[in-house]
Amino acid sequence: MKVTHIIATLTLIGIIAGGSLSLVNNWAAPKIALNQKAETERAIFLVHLDGKRYEEIKNTGFEVYKVFNQADSSVGYSLVYAGNGFQGKIKIMIGLTEDLNKITSIEILEQSETPGLGTKILEAPYKNQYKELTPTPSIKLVKGVEPSNPNEVKAITGATISSRSVVAIVNEGVKRLKELQIKGALK
Repeated sequence: MKVTHIIATLTLIGIIAGGSLSLVNNWAAPKIALNQKAETERAIFLVHLDGKRYEEIKNTGFEVYKVFNQADSSVGYSLVYAGNGFQGKIKIMIGLTEDLNKITSIEILEQSETPGLGTKILEAPYKNQYKELTPTPSIKLVKGVEPSNPNEVKAITGATISSRSVVAIVNEGVKRLKELQIKGALK
C-alpha cells in the first residue's frame, strides 16, 4: 500500500511538472523565435554597415541574405553559418562583398566557449581581424606570429581550438556560398 501511494504521488508530480514545462515552452517558443530573428537582422547590418535592407535567398540549405544600400544597390551578402567549437556549437554571421572576395566583418551569434579564453572570439581584437580579410583560397590560422598575408588570422593564445573553429566555419560558409554563386543561385 505504501509503495503504491509513493508511485501514485510521483506519477502525479511528473504529470504536473511535464505539463507545466510544456505550457512554458509553448508560451516561450514564439518569443524566442522573434528574438532570434531580431538578432539575425541586427547582425546583418553590423556586418554590412552601409546596408539598409535585405532579401533572403531561399533554397540554399542555410541562411543567406542579399544586402542593399540606401540607393538600393547590392553591397554583398550576409550568411549565417554554424559549426562545432571547443565547448559546443558556434553560429556566425559572415558579411561578404558582392564578388565574395572580401569579408566585410563577422558577428558571433551563438557560442558556448570557455569564459575568459574561448569567449575572446567575441572581442574586437580577434573579430576585427576578419574585416577586409581575403578568404581566397581560404583563411589560414597562424599561431605566435602576426599575420603577414591578406588571408591570415592570428589565433587566440590559450584558445586555439576556438580560433580554429571560427576559421573553419567561415571557410566552409564562404565555400558553400561560392558554390551557389557558380551555380547561379545567388540572384
